[in-house]
Parts: sequence; structure tokens; C-alpha cells
Amino acid sequence: MEQTDYYTILDVPRSADATIIRDAYRKLALIHHPDRNRNNPEAAEKMKAINEAYAVLSDPEKRRNYDAMQSSFGSGATRRFRQDYTEQDIFHGTDIYSIFEELAKDFGFRGGDAIFKEFYGKGWQSFNVSRPGFSVKGAFFKSSGGGQHPKASPSEGGFLKNGATSLLGSLLSKSTKKGGDVMETVTIEKELATSGGPFAYFHKARGKKLVVKIPPGIREGQKIRLAGMGKEGKGGGSPGDIYLKIAFRRGLFQRIGEFVKSVGHFGSDN
Repeated sequence: MEQTDYYTILDVPRSADATIIRDAYRKLALIHHPDRNRNNPEAAEKMKAINEAYAVLSDPEKRRNYDAMQSSFGSGATRRFRQDYTEQDIFHGTDIYSIFEELAKDFGFRGGDAIFKEFYGKGWQSFNVSRPGFSVKGAFFKSSGGGQHPKASPSEGGFLKNGATSLLGSLLSKSTKKGGDVMETVTIEKELATSGGPFAYFHKARGKKLVVKIPPGIREGQKIRLAGMGKEGKGGGSPGDIYLKIAFRRGLFQRIGEFVKSVGHFGSDN
């Protein structure tokens, strides 16, 4: 895709508000719609560039990040933005799908399903969830699963927005469940607590040894979190966490002293 300034693609000023950006996109989508440009092989690529620009500039957070990149990288901002954001990230939460449905209704064009399958192929997927009393229709980009970007469920993906996102997320959450957390106490030497360093922890449930990094200066009773190492989730849900509560190892004389002190305290109360 041509690496062009998103504001230039939509032909809007950098001060444009959300309404101006949406109106500009709808106007360009009508002009460059593939159903009006069947004999123009460049129409689809032009429309995809318009889609991307609108998806970024219509989202306040993505727009702020893009503007910040322009300040740092100038004309290279778009290229840098696409290095940090996958296609799935870019189209997260956009209302492009609904705009194409509006154009289909008003001008007799093909609907969003047909257009986006043509544009994005297997990377795009539509869905329709129907239950007594309601129906949710939408689409999302499937995660590439690569790089630093985590996979997302349909409720986190492309063209869903606002109430539809919450509703579908609620439906999906009924079939998935996050795994439970596990709390354990580990006993370490005070010297290790003071200096910090590696500590061997045996994960009984998974039957393997883990090397836990003890931060220097940790206090007794504090906890160390091992993310994703707890009980397994259900229905594809993420695993829980393990929390290791720190206890200090005590020598024999220290234990006797603590016992005597506790007995003396008990006797003084009575």
C-alpha cells in the first residue's frame, strides 16, 4: 500500500473533527467504491488506502499516536505506524463496515461482506449472532498471530463497536472462563531478599522447575506474580496466575527466641 499521509488521503486538515473526517471518508468511499469502478484495477487499492486512513483518524487514540509519530518521523510516520500496528489493530473498533452497509442501502451497491472479502480475503471474517430478542451482525480481522501483537477474539477485532462489542463479548465469555489463581508461600534466605537474584521454584502442577527472579529489597509477606502459570482456563480461556508469598528462613535459635517471646506475650495477657 502506498505510504501516504493519512490526512492527505482523506483530504482533511489536521484540525478536522470526527464529523468532518467521517463525512470526508463517506464522500471518498462513494467516489471510489469498487462497484462504481469495475473497469479500474486501481480502485480497490485506492479504496483500501482510504479505509486505512479513516480507521486511524477516526479513532482518537490511534490518531494521537499517529500525530506523535508525524512529529518525530515526518513523512515516514505512516510507514512507522504500520510497523507498530497490525491490520487488525488498525481496524479495531472502526465503523467502516456500517458505512458500507449504508452505501449499499442508499445506492444499491454490494454489502460490506462482499466488499471486504474482495479487499482482504481470508484476513477478514463476518459473523451473525442471533438469540431470542436480539441479533448482532459485524465483522473482524483475524489475528496474524505474529510479532508482538497478541491474538484477539471476534469481540476484540475489526468492525465491531460500542454496544455490539460488549454484547458479543458477553456472549463469548459464557463459553470461555479464565483459569483460577494459585497462592503459594516460598521460603528464602534473608541474604537473597536483600541482594535479589534467582530462586528455583518447582511448579508441581506442570512438573517443571522455574527460575524466579527475586527483586532486591523484597520484604516478608510481599508477593511475586507469575503471569499465566496458574490453573488452566476453560473453553479457550486464558490461564490464571501464581502468586508466591515471600517468607524468610529462620535459624534454630531465632525460632526458639520467637517461640519464647510469643509464650511470654501470651502469659502477660492473662
